[in-house]
Amino acid sequence: MRRVGNLIERIANADNLRLAFWKASRGKRSKETVLQFRENLDGNLYDLRQQLLASSIDWGPYHTFLIHDPKKRYISAAPFRDRVAHHAIINVTEPVFESYQIHDSYACRKGKGLDGAITRALRFACKSRWYMKLDVRKFFNSVDHDVLKGLLKRRFKDRVVLNLFNGIIDSFANTPGRGIPIGNLTSQFFANHYLGVIDHYIKETIRCKRYVRYMDDFVIWAESRTALRRIHHKVTCFIQEQLYLDLKSPCMDTTKRGLTFLGYRVYPGRLRLARRSRDRFIRKLRRYHANFEEGLWDEEEAARHVEPLLAFVCRAESHEYRKRVMKKLGLCPLARTA
Repeated sequence: MRRVGNLIERIANADNLRLAFWKASRGKRSKETVLQFRENLDGNLYDLRQQLLASSIDWGPYHTFLIHDPKKRYISAAPFRDRVAHHAIINVTEPVFESYQIHDSYACRKGKGLDGAITRALRFACKSRWYMKLDVRKFFNSVDHDVLKGLLKRRFKDRVVLNLFNGIIDSFANTPGRGIPIGNLTSQFFANHYLGVIDHYIKETIRCKRYVRYMDDFVIWAESRTALRRIHHKVTCFIQEQLYLDLKSPCMDTTKRGLTFLGYRVYPGRLRLARRSRDRFIRKLRRYHANFEEGLWDEEEAARHVEPLLAFVCRAESHEYRKRVMKKLGLCPLARTA
Protein backbone atom coordinates (compact mmCIF):
# COMPACT_ATOMS: atom_id res chain seq x y z
CA MET A 1 0.00 0.00 0.00
CA ARG A 2 1.22 3.50 -0.84
CA ARG A 3 2.64 5.61 1.94
CA VAL A 4 0.77 8.78 2.91
CA GLY A 5 2.36 12.23 2.86
CA ASN A 6 1.52 15.94 2.91
CA LEU A 7 -0.07 15.80 6.35
CA ILE A 8 1.82 18.34 8.44
CA GLU A 9 -0.03 21.42 7.15
CA ARG A 10 -3.34 19.82 8.08
CA ILE A 11 -2.00 18.87 11.51
CA ALA A 12 -0.74 22.41 12.17
CA ASN A 13 -3.87 24.05 10.76
CA ALA A 14 -5.35 26.60 13.20
CA ASP A 15 -8.81 25.00 13.20
CA ASN A 16 -7.34 21.55 13.83
CA LEU A 17 -5.28 22.86 16.73
CA ARG A 18 -8.31 24.55 18.28
CA LEU A 19 -10.27 21.29 17.96
CA ALA A 20 -7.34 19.45 19.52
CA PHE A 21 -7.38 21.85 22.47
CA TRP A 22 -11.07 21.20 23.17
CA LYS A 23 -10.57 17.44 22.89
CA ALA A 24 -7.57 17.50 25.25
CA SER A 25 -9.45 19.65 27.79
CA ARG A 26 -12.60 17.50 27.80
CA GLY A 27 -13.43 16.64 31.40
CA LYS A 28 -10.46 18.67 32.68
CA ARG A 29 -11.49 22.27 32.01
CA SER A 30 -11.23 23.31 35.65
CA LYS A 31 -7.66 22.03 36.04
CA GLU A 32 -4.95 24.63 36.53
CA THR A 33 -2.85 23.52 33.55
CA VAL A 34 -5.84 23.79 31.22
CA LEU A 35 -6.86 27.19 32.58
CA GLN A 36 -3.32 28.51 32.17
CA PHE A 37 -3.15 27.30 28.56
CA ARG A 38 -6.56 28.81 27.80
CA GLU A 39 -5.63 32.24 29.19
CA ASN A 40 -3.45 32.81 26.14
CA LEU A 41 -5.08 30.26 23.85
CA ASP A 42 -4.35 31.93 20.50
CA GLY A 43 -0.75 32.61 21.42
CA ASN A 44 -0.17 29.09 22.75
CA LEU A 45 -1.75 27.50 19.68
CA TYR A 46 0.34 29.73 17.39
CA ASP A 47 3.53 28.67 19.21
CA LEU A 48 2.45 25.03 18.98
CA ARG A 49 1.82 25.43 15.25
CA GLN A 50 5.35 26.72 14.69
CA GLN A 51 6.84 23.90 16.76
CA LEU A 52 4.85 21.28 14.84
CA LEU A 53 5.86 22.68 11.46
CA ALA A 54 9.50 22.71 12.52
CA SER A 55 9.25 19.35 14.32
CA SER A 56 10.95 21.08 17.25
CA ILE A 57 8.74 20.05 20.16
CA ASP A 58 10.57 19.10 23.34
CA TRP A 59 8.19 16.36 24.51
CA GLY A 60 7.60 15.73 28.22
CA PRO A 61 8.34 15.47 31.05
CA TYR A 62 5.78 12.88 32.13
CA HIS A 63 3.90 12.73 35.41
CA THR A 64 3.74 9.09 36.51
CA PHE A 65 1.23 7.66 39.00
CA LEU A 66 -0.07 4.25 40.01
CA ILE A 67 -3.60 2.89 39.57
CA HIS A 68 -5.20 -0.43 40.56
CA ASP A 69 -8.04 -0.91 38.06
CA PRO A 70 -8.27 -3.86 37.91
CA LYS A 71 -4.53 -4.59 38.18
CA LYS A 72 -1.58 -2.42 39.09
CA ARG A 73 -0.50 -0.10 36.26
CA TYR A 74 1.77 2.91 36.05
CA ILE A 75 0.16 5.72 34.06
CA SER A 76 2.45 8.34 32.52
CA ALA A 77 0.61 11.59 31.79
CA ALA A 78 2.12 14.06 29.33
CA PRO A 79 2.03 17.85 29.90
CA PHE A 80 -1.15 19.50 28.66
CA ARG A 81 0.57 21.17 25.69
CA ASP A 82 1.80 17.74 24.56
CA ARG A 83 -1.70 16.31 24.85
CA VAL A 84 -3.03 19.06 22.59
CA ALA A 85 -0.31 18.20 20.07
CA HIS A 86 -1.16 14.47 20.31
CA HIS A 87 -4.80 15.20 19.50
CA ALA A 88 -3.82 17.45 16.61
CA ILE A 89 -1.63 14.69 15.14
CA ILE A 90 -4.20 11.93 15.63
CA ASN A 91 -7.05 14.04 14.22
CA VAL A 92 -5.28 13.87 10.86
CA THR A 93 -3.38 10.55 10.98
CA GLU A 94 -6.12 8.35 12.45
CA PRO A 95 -7.47 7.29 9.01
CA VAL A 96 -3.99 6.08 8.04
CA PHE A 97 -3.71 3.98 11.19
CA GLU A 98 -7.27 2.74 10.75
CA SER A 99 -6.65 1.58 7.18
CA TYR A 100 -4.12 -1.01 8.44
CA GLN A 101 -6.43 -2.54 11.06
CA ILE A 102 -8.30 -5.78 10.40
CA HIS A 103 -12.01 -6.16 11.10
CA ASP A 104 -11.53 -8.10 14.33
CA SER A 105 -9.26 -5.65 16.16
CA TYR A 106 -11.52 -3.85 18.64
CA ALA A 107 -9.59 -1.65 21.08
CA CYS A 108 -9.44 2.15 20.69
CA ARG A 109 -11.30 2.21 17.37
CA LYS A 110 -14.44 4.09 16.43
CA GLY A 111 -17.45 1.80 16.06
CA LYS A 112 -15.64 -1.12 17.71
CA GLY A 113 -14.83 -1.24 21.43
CA LEU A 114 -15.67 -3.71 24.17
CA ASP A 115 -19.24 -4.39 22.99
CA GLY A 116 -18.03 -5.36 19.54
CA ALA A 117 -15.30 -7.64 20.89
CA ILE A 118 -17.66 -9.44 23.27
CA THR A 119 -20.37 -9.85 20.61
CA ARG A 120 -17.83 -11.37 18.23
CA ALA A 121 -16.43 -13.65 20.94
CA LEU A 122 -19.93 -14.94 21.73
CA ARG A 123 -20.49 -15.66 18.05
CA PHE A 124 -17.23 -17.58 17.66
CA ALA A 125 -17.83 -19.50 20.91
CA CYS A 126 -21.06 -20.85 19.41
CA LYS A 127 -19.22 -22.10 16.32
CA SER A 128 -16.10 -23.66 17.85
CA ARG A 129 -15.23 -26.43 20.30
CA TRP A 130 -11.90 -25.02 21.55
CA TYR A 131 -10.34 -21.63 22.21
CA MET A 132 -6.84 -20.33 22.95
CA LYS A 133 -6.30 -17.04 24.77
CA LEU A 134 -2.95 -15.30 24.36
CA ASP A 135 -1.58 -12.27 26.16
CA VAL A 136 1.64 -10.32 25.55
CA ARG A 137 3.92 -10.13 28.57
CA LYS A 138 4.31 -6.48 29.71
CA PHE A 139 3.33 -5.25 26.28
CA PHE A 140 3.54 -1.46 26.65
CA ASN A 141 6.88 -1.79 28.46
CA SER A 142 8.24 -4.06 25.72
CA VAL A 143 7.45 -2.18 22.49
CA ASP A 144 10.72 -1.87 20.59
CA HIS A 145 11.35 1.71 19.47
CA ASP A 146 13.26 0.82 16.30
CA VAL A 147 10.63 -1.70 15.19
CA LEU A 148 7.82 0.80 15.83
CA LYS A 149 9.61 3.55 13.90
CA GLY A 150 10.16 1.15 11.01
CA LEU A 151 6.47 0.21 10.93
CA LEU A 152 5.43 3.87 10.93
CA LYS A 153 7.85 4.61 8.09
CA ARG A 154 6.06 2.01 5.97
CA ARG A 155 2.78 3.93 6.27
CA PHE A 156 3.88 7.58 6.35
CA LYS A 157 6.28 9.44 4.05
CA ASP A 158 5.85 12.95 5.46
CA ARG A 159 9.30 13.54 6.98
CA VAL A 160 8.09 16.14 9.50
CA VAL A 161 5.32 13.82 10.75
CA LEU A 162 7.79 10.94 11.06
CA ASN A 163 10.11 13.21 13.06
CA LEU A 164 7.21 14.09 15.36
CA PHE A 165 6.41 10.41 15.83
CA ASN A 166 10.07 9.64 16.52
CA GLY A 167 10.25 12.44 19.07
CA ILE A 168 7.20 11.12 20.94
CA ILE A 169 8.63 7.59 20.91
CA ASP A 170 12.07 8.73 22.10
CA SER A 171 10.56 10.84 24.92
CA PHE A 172 9.82 7.75 27.01
CA ALA A 173 11.46 4.42 27.79
CA ASN A 174 11.10 1.76 30.48
CA THR A 175 14.42 0.28 29.43
CA PRO A 176 16.77 1.65 26.74
CA GLY A 177 14.99 1.59 23.38
CA ARG A 178 11.82 0.00 24.72
CA GLY A 179 8.43 1.06 26.04
CA ILE A 180 5.63 3.50 25.29
CA PRO A 181 3.69 5.32 28.02
CA ILE A 182 0.27 4.09 29.10
CA GLY A 183 -1.68 7.34 29.10
CA ASN A 184 -0.67 8.93 25.79
CA LEU A 185 -3.33 9.15 23.11
CA THR A 186 -0.62 8.37 20.55
CA SER A 187 0.36 5.23 22.49
CA GLN A 188 -3.05 3.69 21.78
CA PHE A 189 -2.53 4.10 18.04
CA PHE A 190 1.12 3.05 18.15
CA ALA A 191 0.17 -0.08 20.11
CA ASN A 192 -2.63 -1.06 17.74
CA HIS A 193 -0.37 -0.45 14.74
CA TYR A 194 2.45 -2.51 16.30
CA LEU A 195 0.17 -5.47 16.94
CA GLY A 196 -1.54 -5.06 13.58
CA VAL A 197 1.44 -6.98 12.20
CA ILE A 198 0.44 -10.09 14.14
CA ASP A 199 -3.21 -9.59 13.12
CA HIS A 200 -2.29 -9.80 9.44
CA TYR A 201 -0.03 -12.79 10.05
CA ILE A 202 -2.76 -14.72 11.89
CA LYS A 203 -5.48 -13.88 9.39
CA GLU A 204 -3.55 -13.94 6.11
CA THR A 205 -0.66 -16.38 6.62
CA ILE A 206 -2.01 -18.86 9.18
CA ARG A 207 -5.54 -18.15 7.90
CA CYS A 208 -7.37 -18.37 11.21
CA LYS A 209 -11.04 -17.66 10.54
CA ARG A 210 -12.07 -17.06 14.15
CA TYR A 211 -9.86 -14.52 15.86
CA VAL A 212 -10.41 -11.45 18.05
CA ARG A 213 -7.88 -9.00 19.46
CA TYR A 214 -8.53 -6.32 22.07
CA MET A 215 -5.20 -4.49 22.45
CA ASP A 216 -2.75 -7.16 23.70
CA ASP A 217 -5.40 -9.82 24.47
CA PHE A 218 -5.84 -12.32 21.60
CA VAL A 219 -8.32 -15.17 21.30
CA ILE A 220 -8.30 -17.82 18.56
CA TRP A 221 -11.00 -20.46 18.16
CA ALA A 222 -10.58 -23.86 16.47
CA GLU A 223 -12.02 -27.37 16.46
CA SER A 224 -9.20 -29.11 18.32
CA ARG A 225 -6.44 -28.57 20.87
CA THR A 226 -3.93 -29.95 18.35
CA ALA A 227 -4.77 -27.23 15.84
CA LEU A 228 -4.40 -24.55 18.50
CA ARG A 229 -1.02 -25.91 19.59
CA ARG A 230 0.26 -25.66 16.03
CA ILE A 231 -1.02 -22.09 15.80
CA HIS A 232 0.54 -21.21 19.15
CA HIS A 233 3.97 -22.38 18.00
CA LYS A 234 3.79 -20.31 14.81
CA VAL A 235 2.51 -17.18 16.56
CA THR A 236 5.13 -17.43 19.32
CA CYS A 237 7.99 -17.68 16.83
CA PHE A 238 6.65 -14.85 14.69
CA ILE A 239 6.01 -12.41 17.52
CA GLN A 240 9.46 -13.04 19.04
CA GLU A 241 11.33 -12.74 15.75
CA GLN A 242 9.42 -9.86 14.15
CA LEU A 243 8.19 -7.76 17.09
CA TYR A 244 10.60 -8.77 19.88
CA LEU A 245 7.73 -9.57 22.23
CA ASP A 246 7.05 -12.52 24.52
CA LEU A 247 3.73 -14.23 25.12
CA LYS A 248 2.50 -15.45 28.49
CA SER A 249 1.57 -19.12 28.78
CA PRO A 250 -1.50 -19.78 26.64
CA CYS A 251 -4.90 -20.60 28.10
CA MET A 252 -6.60 -23.41 26.13
CA ASP A 253 -9.92 -25.02 26.95
CA THR A 254 -13.24 -26.04 25.48
CA THR A 255 -15.72 -23.26 24.80
CA LYS A 256 -18.38 -24.99 26.88
CA ARG A 257 -16.17 -24.53 29.98
CA GLY A 258 -16.03 -20.79 29.39
CA LEU A 259 -13.49 -18.16 28.34
CA THR A 260 -12.44 -15.31 30.64
CA PHE A 261 -12.17 -12.28 28.36
CA LEU A 262 -12.35 -8.53 29.09
CA GLY A 263 -13.93 -9.01 32.49
CA TYR A 264 -16.54 -11.56 31.41
CA ARG A 265 -16.98 -15.32 31.16
CA VAL A 266 -17.92 -16.15 27.57
CA TYR A 267 -19.87 -19.38 26.93
CA PRO A 268 -21.67 -20.52 23.78
CA GLY A 269 -24.79 -18.35 23.85
CA ARG A 270 -24.18 -16.99 27.37
CA LEU A 271 -22.25 -14.14 28.98
CA ARG A 272 -21.52 -13.95 32.69
CA LEU A 273 -19.36 -11.76 34.88
CA ALA A 274 -15.84 -12.93 35.69
CA ARG A 275 -15.04 -13.27 39.39
CA ARG A 276 -12.70 -10.29 39.32
CA SER A 277 -15.46 -8.15 37.79
CA ARG A 278 -17.92 -9.18 40.50
CA ASP A 279 -15.41 -8.20 43.19
CA ARG A 280 -14.67 -4.93 41.40
CA PHE A 281 -18.38 -4.11 41.14
CA ILE A 282 -18.89 -4.50 44.90
CA ARG A 283 -15.73 -2.58 45.76
CA LYS A 284 -16.47 0.37 43.49
CA LEU A 285 -20.16 0.55 44.35
CA ARG A 286 -19.32 0.65 48.04
CA ARG A 287 -16.77 3.44 47.50
CA TYR A 288 -19.11 5.49 45.30
CA HIS A 289 -21.91 5.23 47.84
CA ALA A 290 -19.55 6.30 50.64
CA ASN A 291 -18.55 9.40 48.63
CA PHE A 292 -22.25 10.20 48.15
CA GLU A 293 -23.16 9.67 51.81
CA GLU A 294 -20.21 11.75 53.04
CA GLY A 295 -21.21 14.65 50.81
CA LEU A 296 -18.13 14.43 48.60
CA TRP A 297 -20.40 13.84 45.58
CA ASP A 298 -23.86 15.12 44.79
CA GLU A 299 -26.47 12.93 43.06
CA GLU A 300 -25.33 13.96 39.59
CA GLU A 301 -21.68 13.11 40.30
CA ALA A 302 -22.62 9.78 41.91
CA ALA A 303 -24.79 8.86 38.93
CA ARG A 304 -21.99 9.78 36.52
CA HIS A 305 -19.74 7.18 38.16
CA VAL A 306 -22.37 4.51 38.76
CA GLU A 307 -23.84 4.50 35.25
CA PRO A 308 -20.79 3.06 33.40
CA LEU A 309 -20.28 0.56 36.23
CA LEU A 310 -23.85 -0.67 35.85
CA ALA A 311 -23.54 -0.66 32.05
CA PHE A 312 -20.58 -3.02 32.32
CA VAL A 313 -22.30 -5.57 34.56
CA CYS A 314 -25.62 -5.28 32.69
CA ARG A 315 -24.04 -6.71 29.53
CA ALA A 316 -23.85 -10.04 31.33
CA GLU A 317 -26.48 -12.23 33.00
CA SER A 318 -26.34 -10.33 36.27
CA HIS A 319 -29.83 -9.13 37.21
CA GLU A 320 -30.25 -11.25 40.33
CA TYR A 321 -26.61 -10.73 41.32
CA ARG A 322 -27.01 -6.94 41.15
CA LYS A 323 -30.17 -7.08 43.26
CA ARG A 324 -28.44 -9.18 45.92
CA VAL A 325 -25.40 -6.90 46.05
CA MET A 326 -27.38 -3.69 46.29
CA LYS A 327 -29.68 -5.11 48.94
CA LYS A 328 -26.74 -6.41 50.95
CA LEU A 329 -24.89 -3.10 50.81
CA GLY A 330 -28.01 -0.99 51.25
CA LEU A 331 -27.38 0.84 48.00
CA CYS A 332 -30.86 0.74 46.46
CA PRO A 333 -31.39 4.53 46.79
CA LEU A 334 -28.08 5.19 45.01
CA ALA A 335 -28.94 2.62 42.35
CA ARG A 336 -32.15 4.51 41.57
CA THR A 337 -30.18 7.73 40.97
CA ALA A 338 -28.19 5.89 38.30
